[in-house]
Amino acid sequence: MMPPPARSFPAAILPWAMRCFWLGLIVWIALTFRQHGISNDEYVQHTYGQMLLDWYHSGFTDQDAFHYRNLHLYGGLFDIIAAALDPYIPIMIWDIRHLLSALFGLLGFYGVSRFASLLGGQRLALLSMWMLFLTVSWSGTMFTHTKDVPFAACMLWTLYATALVVREMENVSGKAIVLLGFSVGGALGLRVGGAFAVIYLILLVMWRVWLDHRHTGSPVWSRLFRMVLILLPAAVLAFVFMAICWPWSVIEADNLLEAAKSFSHFDFNMQTIANGVVYNISDVPRTYLLQYLAVKLPEAGLLGLASLPVLWLACRRCLALVDMKTRMTMHTLLLGILFPLLFVMEDRPALYNGVRHFTFLLPLLAILSAWGVLATWQALTNSRLHGRLAYRAVWAGIVAGLMLVTLVDIIQLHPYEYVRLNRLAGDQKQAQFKWEGDYWSSALREATDQLLEMKLPVRSQPYWVGACVDTPQIEPYLDGRFSVTRKWDEADFYLSTTNMHCHEVMQGKVIINIQRQGMSLAVVKDRRMLNGADRSATPAKN
Repeated sequence: MMPPPARSFPAAILPWAMRCFWLGLIVWIALTFRQHGISNDEYVQHTYGQMLLDWYHSGFTDQDAFHYRNLHLYGGLFDIIAAALDPYIPIMIWDIRHLLSALFGLLGFYGVSRFASLLGGQRLALLSMWMLFLTVSWSGTMFTHTKDVPFAACMLWTLYATALVVREMENVSGKAIVLLGFSVGGALGLRVGGAFAVIYLILLVMWRVWLDHRHTGSPVWSRLFRMVLILLPAAVLAFVFMAICWPWSVIEADNLLEAAKSFSHFDFNMQTIANGVVYNISDVPRTYLLQYLAVKLPEAGLLGLASLPVLWLACRRCLALVDMKTRMTMHTLLLGILFPLLFVMEDRPALYNGVRHFTFLLPLLAILSAWGVLATWQALTNSRLHGRLAYRAVWAGIVAGLMLVTLVDIIQLHPYEYVRLNRLAGDQKQAQFKWEGDYWSSALREATDQLLEMKLPVRSQPYWVGACVDTPQIEPYLDGRFSVTRKWDEADFYLSTTNMHCHEVMQGKVIINIQRQGMSLAVVKDRRMLNGADRSATPAKN
């Protein structure tokens, strides 16, 4: 059952609610983008972006970008833009990157609005955007996940463009073709996983042709051939845009296949945790991603998703009456969600950091959960139940209450919203050690700021700082009194997040403790008084 059209909602309120939401998002980004720490991969990613610019500036002779670690396996769309902006914006490059990443996050919100409007109108669009904001693995990561969020935004727009194509088929507009080309090229220009977008397009076009053939007897092969010709400009545009963002992918004919093969067997010595069980990243269970979605999605979103099977059983006849265009939009959304989930369960790729590598699922799940909430409301409206007004009030109260609970958590956890676990995970203080928490060590920026504010005795040599992160993550925030060392046993101070118990590796007196909702997220330990074996590292629990 589809949610009711937007006109059933007071026409004067809905547009103002949308404007207020957008205004709030923009103000929130402007006020908070400089509060986030540097993530683990940012230094190498920014270096890669600079190298790609050097390749262009050198007339394609400087090949360093194609031999820098394994970064050639990734596209450089985001990193090229950030490196190009760096000389012209008078703030720290890491804050530039976080602002740029947040703008991609905004693009994701806009994509959700467009896709949801296509499916169910403005009311669904507004609720979907709220669901996405309450999804902390999006709103809490959109500043620092500078590869995952831009990729997710591009994938969302590829799916929206695909929905436009399969709705109109031979009558698809030129704007939709251009959008499809740029979005597919952008997704591939970030990760080879953008190939999912091509698979979605092929499957959905074939599905629409087959459905039309079954209902109207329209020809199959001639229509498929016409669609190939119609989509050819989008393919060319996508290829060119991908080549600009990821030149290594086209330097040799088999480079794309090499990148795809590398990521399908991606593995290194690292551990992750799910529901208290520690795994090597190549040995995670098939349900790893589903487990993390279950504890990371907002409670209201889970409720909306849980209502869908019941609604489908109760309203199958109503769904059969939905017009073909709307049906194809629904199929596009469902394929975009189910295909990656089935792929993970079947292929069992190496996974870690919870839902991070599948961030592109979150906007789609936000739309689907909002659709479930509104469809349930409409089902109660159309039902013949006695006292249906009371049922609607109860449903609205439950959904609003769950959304408010999540919103309060987000405010209290700021700017570390992404560590939030929903109530299915149990008490946050205990559950934080059963799941990956601040895996990007974002809280160390605040810990470093507090360390700088301390009055320490002046000495000729700097204080040595050990940190359970890569050196570039804290070095930009330290002043001349401190120097980072990888020889932790020599460190005067030890900085660490509590994720995976890394704070327990080194002894010392806790002098700074970054806390939210009673959870300890990062600590600074004073080790100056330690001697002998007390200065040595001990293995963490994980």
